[in-house]
Amino acid sequence: MSLQDLERPARQRLLNVAIVGATGAVGAELIGCLERRGFPVGQLKLLASARSAGRTLVFKGQPVAVETLTAEAFDGVDIALFSAGAAISRQFAPLAAARGCVVVDNSSAFRMDEGTPLVVPEVNGGLLAGRPMIVANPNCVAAIAVMALAPLHARNPIVRVIGSTYQSASGAGAAAMEELELSTAAHLAGEAFTPKVLPHPYAFNVFSHNTAIDPATGYNGEETKVMAEVRKLMGTPDLRVSFTCIRVPVLRAHSMALNVEFEGQVTANDALSWLADAPGVRLVNDNENNHFPMPSEATGVDDVLVGRLRGDASDPTGRTLTLFLSGDQLLKGAALNAVQIAEQYAS
Repeated sequence: MSLQDLERPARQRLLNVAIVGATGAVGAELIGCLERRGFPVGQLKLLASARSAGRTLVFKGQPVAVETLTAEAFDGVDIALFSAGAAISRQFAPLAAARGCVVVDNSSAFRMDEGTPLVVPEVNGGLLAGRPMIVANPNCVAAIAVMALAPLHARNPIVRVIGSTYQSASGAGAAAMEELELSTAAHLAGEAFTPKVLPHPYAFNVFSHNTAIDPATGYNGEETKVMAEVRKLMGTPDLRVSFTCIRVPVLRAHSMALNVEFEGQVTANDALSWLADAPGVRLVNDNENNHFPMPSEATGVDDVLVGRLRGDASDPTGRTLTLFLSGDQLLKGAALNAVQIAEQYAS
């Protein structure tokens, strides 16, 4: 059963909704999630830069014209879903909130602000009870990771997490997805291809996430964000956590391997039982057929796929497990989570 089924009231008032960054990859998924989940939309505004104004997108079979993003565009809007980058969010989110519009922001602008809740509804949705005007949507890796970590932490406190990610092109937007397709076609045809969106050849290659390296720590920006956000989402500021973030030539759906150390002893069967009824989690753990989470099966799926659970042979104390998961970066890692947050305001 999904969180939507658990928490959606029988009747909901209609809300006027704006999508900021409507023409991007996440914007398209936001439109799809609102429609697919039956969000009670009164009027839908699609907002983007002036160069996109006038384009027409479709919602519930009807054309909706894209409008230019301005502060006045939020007049009469109940909730706005932002996915247009941190600079736009910092400029326009406070203006929207000042007009009485709740903002769910998918950028990094407010995630680590002490007064702004960072929310995955299945994990810490209680933070929405006070109806905050600005809510931060997490980094895609952090959102997907805590879907598996939080149910385990609730049963046996986690003291350390080591993560390695396999991040898809969708994390860098529609242009990166197109670059992966074009560079793959060129590689197969034996033709030269010069990357324009990402710094390294993408076809048949893997490379470190293309955010800047902090000279003091050696971690890149993505890794630093994920570690901080996992701590905040789980309410564990002292959690020992380290991530290595890697881009792989997959169109969409991020995967990651997590090595998780617990306070007490734990078995794979314990963890499987704890995850079996976790909202938004689907176990894919077929040892007999060597079938475990894959991005191809996570693509377009709301649930985060979790499996490959086993004890860590390097830990004789029996307190560490290793697991693998895949989740759609554009859905639970972005648009779906934002819409789930918005649903909490629809009652």
